Amino acid sequence: MLMKRKFAICVAIVLVLLAVAVPIYRKSILRTKESLLKQNLFTLRQVVDEYTSDKKKAPPALEDLVKDGYLRAIPIDPITGNDRTWRLIKSADHTGVFDIRSGSDLKSREGTVYSEW
Repeated sequence: MLMKRKFAICVAIVLVLLAVAVPIYRKSILRTKESLLKQNLFTLRQVVDEYTSDKKKAPPALEDLVKDGYLRAIPIDPITGNDRTWRLIKSADHTGVFDIRSGSDLKSREGTVYSEW
């Protein structure tokens, strides 16, 4: 009987610790994804600007940045988990990429939508 009670207490303690740890872990993962999204957007925008400056025209697609050696690969949108979901904002003459946004319509921890970053 005493062993069962000790076991039940141990299980209860573990469950309480898990109830505290899991939300903290999820917030940590989300913070990491948001940080990576900001870094990827900064890099993509910088590379688009370099391409545009070098070629005197905006890149037609993100694949052109890889093809012409400006990137090794198109980075993954950490919120969607895919490299094909980036939202491309076309240049004024609609011939190339002017800006890049996340493909996610989810809200960030700050309350803004990722696709507006």
